[in-house]
Amino acid sequence: MSETSGRLAKRGCIITGAASGIGRATCSVFAQEGARVICADFNFDGAKLTANSCGSEAIAVELDVSCPQSWNACMDVANVEFGGLDILVNCAGIGRNGDFEAFSLADWNDLVAVNLTGTFIGCQMAMAVMRPQTSGVIINLSSIAATLGGADIAAYCATKGGVSSLTKAVAMHGAPYGVRVCELAPTYVDTELLDNAEIHFPSRQKMLGQMAELIPLGRVAKPLEIANAILLLASDEAAMITGSTLFVDGGQNSGMPSRHSQR
Repeated sequence: MSETSGRLAKRGCIITGAASGIGRATCSVFAQEGARVICADFNFDGAKLTANSCGSEAIAVELDVSCPQSWNACMDVANVEFGGLDILVNCAGIGRNGDFEAFSLADWNDLVAVNLTGTFIGCQMAMAVMRPQTSGVIINLSSIAATLGGADIAAYCATKGGVSSLTKAVAMHGAPYGVRVCELAPTYVDTELLDNAEIHFPSRQKMLGQMAELIPLGRVAKPLEIANAILLLASDEAAMITGSTLFVDGGQNSGMPSRHSQR
């Protein structure tokens, strides 16, 4: 596909968490659809690898999403390279798990800083650029953990629940100015984010198998599947969608596993 064609042709985008997982896959999909992409990540070497794989219209930027000064530097690149910003995907996130009563305050603060504060700052920075343009799209990555509690991921649930509420509030702020703000909530996705959970299982396949048992479609999602859903929300086909949550969860949020009778 040429750089002047595609569903996101010549649109300037920032994608956080670009060095791995969903962020990396989203950078690739957006670039294939003609977007000009800033691949932003705290892991700058990883961001450069992603940008190099996306072609000449991709730029790597080192970004600490919890730091306003780091966001300012990233937005400066967008203003210089794109003359503004059309799309922000707040994809950066971390996961920590463990017994709730033993969960450390340091781990809690890390999760809040990256998953919630980072999304908050990104929304603020993007809105300041998009509102005068009277156009733009912000997509925040949440999780089914925003609506379903997990005893061993309580802090993660709390941060993703915060992202969900934040998305709705920011969507109300942006709507009069033509800025759409959406939330995408995936189920388990086979990415590096699951590495912290893998250590509690005999093997990664055992872990993925047990997770798949909770998903009606019977399997864990792939990063590309989530990236394609993000593309849909970012595209003109979703022009009437704001403040909404798109669940890409294989049906997991629709009901509980059938454990109430024998069959």
